[in-house]
Amino acid sequence: MTAPQSPSEGPPRIFDPLRRQARLARSAARFAQADFLHARAAANAAESLEAILRDFPVAVDLSAHSGVFERAVRTSDAAARLGPVVTPLSPAQRAAPGAEALPLADGSADLIVSLLTLHCANDLPGALAQIRRALKPDGLFIGALFGAGTLKELRGVLTEAELAERGGAQARVSPFADGYDGAALLQRAGFALPVSDVDRFTVRYSDLFALIRDLRAMGETNVLQGTMRPLNRRIVARAAALYAERHGLEDGRIPATFEIIHLAGWKPHESQQKPLPRGSAKTRLADALGVRELTGEEPD
Repeated sequence: MTAPQSPSEGPPRIFDPLRRQARLARSAARFAQADFLHARAAANAAESLEAILRDFPVAVDLSAHSGVFERAVRTSDAAARLGPVVTPLSPAQRAAPGAEALPLADGSADLIVSLLTLHCANDLPGALAQIRRALKPDGLFIGALFGAGTLKELRGVLTEAELAERGGAQARVSPFADGYDGAALLQRAGFALPVSDVDRFTVRYSDLFALIRDLRAMGETNVLQGTMRPLNRRIVARAAALYAERHGLEDGRIPATFEIIHLAGWKPHESQQKPLPRGSAKTRLADALGVRELTGEEPD
């Protein structure tokens, strides 16, 4: 049994970086067969950059799978405003974002992009803070990570099947961040003008086994910390039956929910728009709304 972690030891270790690194390495040969989630996140990042009419001479990609973002942005209207996209992370650093110092000098990048890897950070605010430090003042961060609704159907049927077969169950699907926390996470890490948006959608599969094949090709199977007792055939068969029974569609397929949290934030700079100081308003709210202000002294 692992001894409880004291507060001085830092954030809890939820994810196993060695397991994550092995999953990503194993997925490399098959990733192109199941890159649609990363391509969707990359397309969103490229679309965001199209709306920002400024140059980014030094662009850095910290994504779990390199190359997806650059392919998307090079075919977008933002292509001419980006310099070469640098991918500086080692396999170990891609597997455990924030665990080691970024191989980037402070204040060296105009743009940093991280697609679908920060959901495996044991210290997400710390990883974001490292990214902020590596940006130049008024530099931009664009990120995407899986949100809390991801694989909710799979989480439920695996837990129920293992409970039925063994009388107890281990977590098999990672806990993901809540989409409503995105802007707050950026603010906590020191970003200015934070923006967060949630993209929730459903993918249809022929059965549970087709879904698992895609997750393996993405490198997104279980990377939780601790000893994992393997699932046996009886548990997997029961989970597949439960999935079809509880969530099966009319065409015989099953749905898998995915939720991608898109983030954007800027490193603070004096030129950025700032909120007005408290008490500096020149127009009363009641006047602006066209209503009568009640002072509490009106007669009954």
